[in-house]
Amino acid sequence: MKKTFTDTFLLRLAAAMVFLTHGLHGIFTNNDVNDFGKLFLNKIGLAPFGVLVAWTIVFTQIIASILLLVNYSVKAAAFVNIVILLSGIALIHFKEGWFAVGAGRYGMEFSVLLIFVLLAIMFPKVMFKTS
Repeated sequence: MKKTFTDTFLLRLAAAMVFLTHGLHGIFTNNDVNDFGKLFLNKIGLAPFGVLVAWTIVFTQIIASILLLVNYSVKAAAFVNIVILLSGIALIHFKEGWFAVGAGRYGMEFSVLLIFVLLAIMFPKVMFKTS
């Protein structure tokens, strides 16, 4: 296994905290995952698999968070989260505009930031090139 404390550790820690808390919140808060599957994903054409897709997303985020923390299969973990984020932008956030809070609601700014953080984790030599 790779060393956990590398030059990307702080980014991996921050991203893992975001995805892990998001996934765990969905599990332990008032049926959020099931409601997302039934009330949103099924209605946009994923019926009858909306709930299954919702739970797959949540468990993927949790597993990917752990992988990011321990610095194992980091590129795969980052990639699947990028796919989830891009799907969220396409299905939900884009039509709401740029701002997630403040000047708007449910926009895509936070997702875009997370995508660039994940890209920096995936390609640290490109992102943190020193001369």
